[in-house]
Amino acid sequence: MKELDLLKKDWKAREGNYPKLDKDALYALILKRSSSIVKWLYYISIGEFVFWTAMSFLTHDQETDALMREMHLFQFIRVLSVINYIVLLYFIFLFYKNYKKVSFTASSKELIEGILKVKKTVSQYVWFNLGILGVSLLAGFYGLIHYGPGAEKIFNLASEKENSLGFWLLITVSCLVLIGVALGVLWGFYKLLYGILLRKLKANHKELLKLEA
Repeated sequence: MKELDLLKKDWKAREGNYPKLDKDALYALILKRSSSIVKWLYYISIGEFVFWTAMSFLTHDQETDALMREMHLFQFIRVLSVINYIVLLYFIFLFYKNYKKVSFTASSKELIEGILKVKKTVSQYVWFNLGILGVSLLAGFYGLIHYGPGAEKIFNLASEKENSLGFWLLITVSCLVLIGVALGVLWGFYKLLYGILLRKLKANHKELLKLEA
């Protein structure tokens, strides 16, 4: 942001002589920086989609399918995967659309609206991915406990306990804690991945508001 800060100082110093020229130059620089940030968000979303798709294919085998069928999750996971891919492709389209909108704005007001739209899209994208992971893990733990290879042993242990309710409560809390940890890790990953870019975009947004004032 050093280039932007220098231009701002120069603009303020010469504000009385060339206000229009310097204001336009400052807007052009903010536009360029914002466009670059949104472009990177678009590229990252594509890279993430390709990475997780590749991981899905590389880790997929007949044993996994057999285990999913045993846990009564095969059809559910297939439907969830289709929904996931469709929505992710839609988000990639939104990132591209936002990039085009930000890159070809004609005024500070339009750029402000574009930046707010980008931040909203990123937020929705992150929450969707967290939701998909949460639903997948909930279904996985349910299938594993009720129909997995160790399901019979788990139910036998529960029947042997004097306080079976406490036993199931412990199992439930343990699963929820593990899900919470997984969601926390993913949230931290997104915070790191998108946080830096969004903070820069937020700084640009503040500068635009000053220009509009």
